[in-house]
Amino acid sequence: MTIASALFAQTGAKSRSLNWEWLGVLYARIALSAAFLSGIASRFGLYPKGAGYGNFANFMRYTAEVNSFMPASTIPLLAWAATAAELFFGVALLLGVWPRLIALGSAILLAMFGIAMAISFGIKEPLDYSVFSASAAAVLLIFHTLPRSPTDTHRH
Repeated sequence: MTIASALFAQTGAKSRSLNWEWLGVLYARIALSAAFLSGIASRFGLYPKGAGYGNFANFMRYTAEVNSFMPASTIPLLAWAATAAELFFGVALLLGVWPRLIALGSAILLAMFGIAMAISFGIKEPLDYSVFSASAAAVLLIFHTLPRSPTDTHRH
């Protein structure tokens, strides 16, 4: 099936209409995946010099700032756990595997990050960085998974 045929679902004998739900779900999945994978790229220095964290040590420092209420001994575990979770969710969202479970995990991870930011920096930070908006988008993905085909609107 081509992308064009997926975007346009046959609604009648001669008419075609844009399948907005399919497109919206795909857009949300790709946007969330890109955000997770961009964070991974940043902490491993895959962006040009001066962009993002630049290296994992800088990411660990940021992890300590976001989780200022946690003991210092937990920071390496939190940094690596966040990295593993973001990589897993980023790839799974992109591939579309286990859509509801991955969306739920993504929503929880983002909500936890937003809450930690709010505790450490105040509510303005997670709101300015749209962390809760991203978490809400992931929640919506739980209820709007991609149909098996553009003409299949039956939910599992």
